[in-house]
Amino acid sequence: MKIKEIIIVEGKNDTNKLKQCVDCETIETNGTHLSKQKLKLLQEVNARVGIIVFTDPDTPGNHIRNRINEVIPNVKHAFIKRSLAKTSKKIGVEHASKADIIASLEHVITYQTDVKEVISLNDMMYLGLNGREDSAALREAIGDLLFLGKCNVKTLWKRLNILQIDKKKVEKLIEGIYESSNSDTE
Repeated sequence: MKIKEIIIVEGKNDTNKLKQCVDCETIETNGTHLSKQKLKLLQEVNARVGIIVFTDPDTPGNHIRNRINEVIPNVKHAFIKRSLAKTSKKIGVEHASKADIIASLEHVITYQTDVKEVISLNDMMYLGLNGREDSAALREAIGDLLFLGKCNVKTLWKRLNILQIDKKKVEKLIEGIYESSNSDTE
């Protein structure tokens, strides 16, 4: 699989792992601090060929992702489920399998600034994605199905709107989640 965009990763181990899985070029952030020079470089690369942010599914990875979003509009993102990118002691893209990395890169989303709202925060509450005991688990299941990463309610709401996934589609996803969990217990 050839990736035409440059993939933004956290470190050398991520680069090595990605190059074993796909034909790509990477830029490493080497930590959570993104200097003005590094952000300028990312802006230039994004304008020329595009970038895909593929950081670890943890707090530092989300910090890097959010910082890039603040500075560069319409950036593509790849997410990997936390449980697919960890060992007993570490979490990171470099610990994921080739199949999981490829699946994540096949489901990139583009953060857009002018998104039409197709699902509201009230819909999220109505659907049980906020305010219930099982809301976090339900959000995580939807995030896994759609390759959106682990999300709090506002982040999931934003990502669903970016993808233009409306209330009816989310209801169908939730029905499928409950049906599958009921069949697992039978």
